[in-house]
Amino acid sequence: MTEGLSHLHTFCNKLHPLPEASWLAFAEIWQPLKLPRKAMMTQAGEVERHLYFVLEGTQRAYYVTEAGKEQTVVFTYPFSFSGVADAFLLQAPALYFLETLTASVFLRCRHDRLVEVMERHREVERMVARATALALNGALERQIELSSYTSEEKFRTLLKRSPHLLQHIPHKYLANYLGMDPTNFSKLLASVRIS
Repeated sequence: MTEGLSHLHTFCNKLHPLPEASWLAFAEIWQPLKLPRKAMMTQAGEVERHLYFVLEGTQRAYYVTEAGKEQTVVFTYPFSFSGVADAFLLQAPALYFLETLTASVFLRCRHDRLVEVMERHREVERMVARATALALNGALERQIELSSYTSEEKFRTLLKRSPHLLQHIPHKYLANYLGMDPTNFSKLLASVRIS
């Protein structure tokens, strides 16, 4: 777990460096968790009780339409936070499912423990607020991409931002994430070159 906490510490310092006492209080609320491939972490309708920090593996959050079609919302992978963020922060029922795509290793903390630490250590609260602001910024950028980019522009943006996803996530999920047919995704994969 020491190596996992080291990765978490590095990640947190990039968001908002924590004084030693705040870091130690934050570090002690995390527990290790290993899950196999295709494990359901959160069901739609459940309140998200945990925040995860990904050490190994990839995960996806997805929405299921009334017609039963899955729509991928986000992928998480090392080294980042994971979980259904809005359901976690609001302690409200999740609109999305969260599953592991590969065997995964996490650090996990409970919502009530995080709130306790944020109340005692305002620097932790500031770091969580920064992480939340960055997640909102990413969601708004993605909304612009989905509503105004062509398929090729969406594809190029994904490859510039996260080229490693091509090796770690099945292409059918990447196509779904981009809102395109898997056949079109394959054609773009064969024809588009990133400079």
